[in-house]
Amino acid sequence: MFQQQIANGIVLGSIYALIALGYTMVYGILELINFAHGEIYMIGAYSAIIFLALLTTVHANPPVFFLLLLLFSFSMVMTAMYGATMERVAYRPLRKAPRLSLIITAIGMSLFFQNYVMLTQGARDKVFPQDVAKDISLMLSDIFQRILPPGIGSPHGVSLFGAKFSNMDIVTILSSITLMILLQLFIKRTKTGKAMRATAQDPSMCRLVGIDVDKIIRVTFIIGSALGATAGIMIAANMKYGRVHYYMGWTIGLKAFTAAVLGGIGNIPGAMLGGFVLGIVESLAAGYISSEYKDVYAFVILILVLIIKPTGLLGERVPEKM
Repeated sequence: MFQQQIANGIVLGSIYALIALGYTMVYGILELINFAHGEIYMIGAYSAIIFLALLTTVHANPPVFFLLLLLFSFSMVMTAMYGATMERVAYRPLRKAPRLSLIITAIGMSLFFQNYVMLTQGARDKVFPQDVAKDISLMLSDIFQRILPPGIGSPHGVSLFGAKFSNMDIVTILSSITLMILLQLFIKRTKTGKAMRATAQDPSMCRLVGIDVDKIIRVTFIIGSALGATAGIMIAANMKYGRVHYYMGWTIGLKAFTAAVLGGIGNIPGAMLGGFVLGIVESLAAGYISSEYKDVYAFVILILVLIIKPTGLLGERVPEKM
């Protein structure tokens, strides 16, 4: 029981971590809490289902690997476009406005996206096609049984340390860790990543030395939105969850924000750590205390962190910009 709750928490934490990365990237540069980021995650899940509906009208039974590649590409491009448009239309005109104006705008964008999806896709829940989910699971099972030692992999998932992970659970965890590592390398090693770090330090000086600050901010929203799409696809394609609805991004977005604060907002490894810690704590509390209050535990953690260690687990206290 304990091992399985930990396993469930790690899977859930992987989703929180992917969404929290978008929060922490935007905050690191703009010091903006983008409350609409949870809705970007929701749009990523809807994009996956819409893409599958369009694809089946063209090709009845596409190869599974090719399907996955197109699925992720389509959803990430769609959410990246939404993220870039949101930054250009809603946030850039208010760049020099009081911070409260940006927060109100972010909440307004969240409500706008919820109602936009409700009006265009309907208020009823949508379900990721189960036949496609099973095909994906079978393909993953075949891969895991080939590369893992005998007895660990099976058609139903992977057994580790007394806990069972579905095939999609394993992909969710590995994808989350891999994307975090790639994002960290991108920020530390590439020219654009260095420009992001410089913009976070001093946007005015960056403009003086020729860095296109608007472009860097746009790229930040694009990357964060694409990561949110990945989390949306993982939730939609996981047969334990599977249901997609227009308000699914609000609660999980707030939890991902809590994960970012817990790890140290503005810190990429901290966002990952906060996501995993929050997922494990929530899973254990739901299993051993009560599942009726599973959405409350995240906010209790947020309150405790703000009281005890406002900078988060990996955050550092920095002087306020004047």
